[in-house]
Amino acid sequence: MAPPPALAIKASAAYKKKDGALSITSDQKALQWLPLGAQGLGKAVTIAVANITNLQQTPESAAKVMLKVFDKSPDAAEPVTHLFHFNSPSNPRGEANSVKDVLTSLITATKANDVGVGKANGAGGASAAMAIASAVASKQGSGSARWYDDNALKVDIELQQSLMKKDPALHRTYMEARRTKPDSTSDSQFNSQFWSTRTSVLRAHAVDINQKKGAYNVLSAVKPRQVGGELKMNISAEQVQLIFSQHPLVKRVYDENVPKLNETEFWSRFFLSRLFKKLKGERVSEEDGTDPTFDRYLDASNDTSLSPTLLGLHIPNTINLEGNEENQGGMSRGNRADFTMRPGSAAKVPIVRTLNSLSEKLMAHVAPSDIDPAAPIGMDEETFNALALRDLQGDPEENRIMLNIKEQSRFFANEKSTASAESALYSKQVPSQVQSALRADIDSTGMGDHAGGAFDLGSAIGVLEESDSEEEEGEKQPHVGSKASIAQAQKQILEGIKARRMEIDGSDAQSSLCGLSQKIFDRLTLTHATTTEFLHHFWVIFLSGDADRAGELERVVETLERAMDRINSVAADAEKEKEEVILKQKQHIRDVWEKTGKKTHWNSNSVGGGEKIVKEMMEPTIRTLQTATREYRKALSAEGIDAS
Repeated sequence: MAPPPALAIKASAAYKKKDGALSITSDQKALQWLPLGAQGLGKAVTIAVANITNLQQTPESAAKVMLKVFDKSPDAAEPVTHLFHFNSPSNPRGEANSVKDVLTSLITATKANDVGVGKANGAGGASAAMAIASAVASKQGSGSARWYDDNALKVDIELQQSLMKKDPALHRTYMEARRTKPDSTSDSQFNSQFWSTRTSVLRAHAVDINQKKGAYNVLSAVKPRQVGGELKMNISAEQVQLIFSQHPLVKRVYDENVPKLNETEFWSRFFLSRLFKKLKGERVSEEDGTDPTFDRYLDASNDTSLSPTLLGLHIPNTINLEGNEENQGGMSRGNRADFTMRPGSAAKVPIVRTLNSLSEKLMAHVAPSDIDPAAPIGMDEETFNALALRDLQGDPEENRIMLNIKEQSRFFANEKSTASAESALYSKQVPSQVQSALRADIDSTGMGDHAGGAFDLGSAIGVLEESDSEEEEGEKQPHVGSKASIAQAQKQILEGIKARRMEIDGSDAQSSLCGLSQKIFDRLTLTHATTTEFLHHFWVIFLSGDADRAGELERVVETLERAMDRINSVAADAEKEKEEVILKQKQHIRDVWEKTGKKTHWNSNSVGGGEKIVKEMMEPTIRTLQTATREYRKALSAEGIDAS
């Protein structure tokens, strides 16, 4: 019996080391493999689509393209596996993907038809044409379209796990937030809330892991070596395809000689030939070995596959070097051009011309980022602006709306922040009295005269050079020229310089911890991250105005209250740690005094860390927690609900 006719989708594949063709029958009910040759019809393999339980394909990065089909008939206990090796010389990966996509659609349609649910108007499963169309559409949109779908990113567990493996800090935040989540929140709800705020990070990671390696100079990457007089080399099928793509001459030599030579002998002789050295850009010397098979191709051209788009590329005359030769009319003046810039054969400077030619071929397959290939020939506005001498033009007129904000510090300060002591002092001063005191200080009648008739400014501001102490009983009122005022001014200047230096140069690891140990600081960082996560969830739900999520909002508020308890716990542990350090230092001072009798002056205030530092570092978060709780209780009061 002759096999049923096959569909147009067909792929070259080997089965049990025998070449053949893999296709899907026209009735869309079977996957069929036929060996090459009319005598092999009796050895055909036919697999019913309804019996296929699973499909497994080698990853995109694998050199070999294989598809494993699991066939389980109704009366069989275990499925039977069939392994097909796609060996198309042009595009084996594309053929394998097409077959797998169509099979996946057919299997899905078959399972849908098995469900005993009636369909209106007699609608059954998807037709063959619809299955193929959906498979092609899904293949075209399976790449970048998935990256722009936020819902697909939030349910992609594999992508999320990959991101957390790459970012340990994010993984710790996820685990801590999951551990401290409300019991009424399910894992699926938590995952949806957690990743809904990180879709941009997931999208960036998906783009990153789906990047593919571009073309490269493959001949320089292959390193043949001599071991015991025998040539050893490692070359993959991908590298062979790149060699054929970058060097059409090698493909021509391969097509004309491989039937006479076997595969191993061809590549062994090629990597030892003069042709290989020439294609790499190395100089060919008389000492190099000869090979009649490859030497007759030394003068053959290797640029037959240059992209027509590249050959027909229009170059503006302002940067066209070849146009200089045409405009000069055969006359050249000045110094002779360097030998690397003279037209001629590649034998003069092989490495330069080889690398230039190879670079053109590699860049010809890269999509241009600044030029539209379909644009009309000629200098467009963008090219004109790129070549314009902008330094001869005036400054463009600014066209923007100026936004002036007064007292910006109010946006970052606490609502109930008290004024500093210096501000309170200035607020009590009377402007008229300050002006009167200033006029008295600069009054020329109160200044002494030097021998030259100049004013003595030192006496005007009250500098007393004979005074050795700035703590005299009679000098209670501070003066602008007193030593105490000078010392205070010097202290303020040095503090400003120190703060500015830390902003520019940063600080070391110990000072950045503010006296806390690394363990306490890590706990504080993790507590801050999880608290911020729950705060974000609170505001998303609270500002949504959805009455159905009131119960969920109440549970999130309870979590925020527990977040404050976690901050207090970290602060208590930090204070305990600080007290242990102080006790240890006091014991050390006591031991030194008992052994040597010397007293060591030490101030316990020099020990950093403690509860005060933790509260200062978490002050913005604490205020945000209080604001969230206050707004929630205010909303409950507005609805007439008891907040207690």
